[in-house]
Amino acid sequence: MKRNAIDLGTLDVCTLFRKYFIPTLFGMLSISVVTAVDGILVGHGIGSDGIAAINICIPLLMLFTGIGLMAGVGSSVVASIQLSKGKLGAARLNVTQALLFVTIAAIVPSALMMAYPSATARFLGASEHLTPMVREYLLWFIPSLIFQMWCSVCLFMIRLDGAPKLAMMCNIIAAIITVILGWLFIFPLGWGLTGAAFAATIALFASGATGLIYLWKFAHKLRLYPIKWSIRSFRFSLLNIVCQCRIGSSALLTEATLATFMFVGNHIFIKYLGDNGV
Repeated sequence: MKRNAIDLGTLDVCTLFRKYFIPTLFGMLSISVVTAVDGILVGHGIGSDGIAAINICIPLLMLFTGIGLMAGVGSSVVASIQLSKGKLGAARLNVTQALLFVTIAAIVPSALMMAYPSATARFLGASEHLTPMVREYLLWFIPSLIFQMWCSVCLFMIRLDGAPKLAMMCNIIAAIITVILGWLFIFPLGWGLTGAAFAATIALFASGATGLIYLWKFAHKLRLYPIKWSIRSFRFSLLNIVCQCRIGSSALLTEATLATFMFVGNHIFIKYLGDNGV
């Protein structure tokens, strides 16, 4: 993970654009490719019901991703302002606060959904026929939500730290793991939706863990910073997190809007077109 960090303060805008645009583009393309390939694997290995079960769970992923993006965008903006002022400790503290926030935001609802997977499946719009399949997928997929939120925050911080190629590699590694393990778990091992969910969880864990390890040990500037556990520190952290969320709220709004469209659409499709409609 050792590399020469990109100096955001000395390079010209065109050079910075090229150095950041190409890795970010390839990272986003890898996500698009793996989504298509994963759909093909599930369609051929499990069938249309498998695709329907996953589609019902997608709004959940989009909502959690939106929260992670909100924290990532907001904390990266605040951290960049602190870095421009030479306040390295404050910048690092904002990164740590953002990661702690998304961890707490993911743990509580994830625990509830793990405790009541069938109720969660019905709430998301699953029919009586699809509920067992959605439940099976959720039990192995829900743990990945916290990893997805870590990724959303860490990738912003890694780019801000001057390592856009590493951020790209996090996306590509996750895509490769998803495809290879998805094929292995669905076809040779015959694990069905459990295998598809487990593959995605392992891939997101690998990506999120890579980001955390980088910020903990190898970051040029934005390394994780210890948080003081006191009432005053808690109030300060809460104010910082509110500020980050306000700045990044547009990212959450975008993902939440798309998640709402899919959520409502799944309910309508189930009601009027049945499982095949989803």
